[in-house]
Amino acid sequence: MRKIIITVAPVAGKPVTGLVNPISPQAIARDVTACVRAGASQVHLHVRNAEGNQTEDLSVFSETLRLIGSQSDVIIQGSTGGVSDLSLEDRCAAVRSPMVETASLNMGSCNFGEGVYINTFPDIRYWAGRIYASGIRPELVIFDAGMMNNVALMAEEGVLNPPFAYGFVLGVPGALPATAYSLQLLRGLVPPGSIWGCIHAEMDDLSLLATAVGMGASFVRVGFEDSIYNSPGKIADTNAELVERATMLIRSMGMEVANPEEARRILEVMPKKF
Repeated sequence: MRKIIITVAPVAGKPVTGLVNPISPQAIARDVTACVRAGASQVHLHVRNAEGNQTEDLSVFSETLRLIGSQSDVIIQGSTGGVSDLSLEDRCAAVRSPMVETASLNMGSCNFGEGVYINTFPDIRYWAGRIYASGIRPELVIFDAGMMNNVALMAEEGVLNPPFAYGFVLGVPGALPATAYSLQLLRGLVPPGSIWGCIHAEMDDLSLLATAVGMGASFVRVGFEDSIYNSPGKIADTNAELVERATMLIRSMGMEVANPEEARRILEVMPKKF
């Protein structure tokens, strides 16, 4: 039976009225543990301080990961993304943690709402070097079709090493829209032997994730960082609620969700030793 990885990104980037956003290490760990029980096998986290703002200080992040690791064997994915006014080193602070097994790596710049999300080639080279030096598996984050060619260019330089795992982020204003046509375009550019998955920014239903799974995605992502909605106009009570819906979707399509051990095999990562 085909196994699909569910990644959860549990922390919304900004306060939302009516949303109980997990911020403290204890709240995030409880939330992630519930998500693992619901079917998640990977958690995507930024390095944040006690107020929920991004920082290079690993103290709160490390405590969060310690608590998560004491309750489950979920894969920890750190981020090299986030706001563009952080320094290069600040944006890849997560890879300094010995508990991080995978890391997101943005593969280019694009319009991002009213702003510009800056990820230059020198930036990518720096973050990729830090990721590989730490023994971490990168997830190549794609917001627009041209970024697929950026992967090829970086591979030619030896900056990136195949096989690749691509994360297609669709629905960000200024980048590719969240449509089946966008998925079809990007899927056609994936080189043999690589895997891919889908993140639907600001989604209010699971139709695009269902399309991605039907087209061969190896992973999908849900959680408050991407969308707070359980259905059109209805804010989810918890991240576990969103994971449960994704699990039900995958099973209704005749597949099964991967547990963390199975997800590590799919992603070709080895669990870190502490």
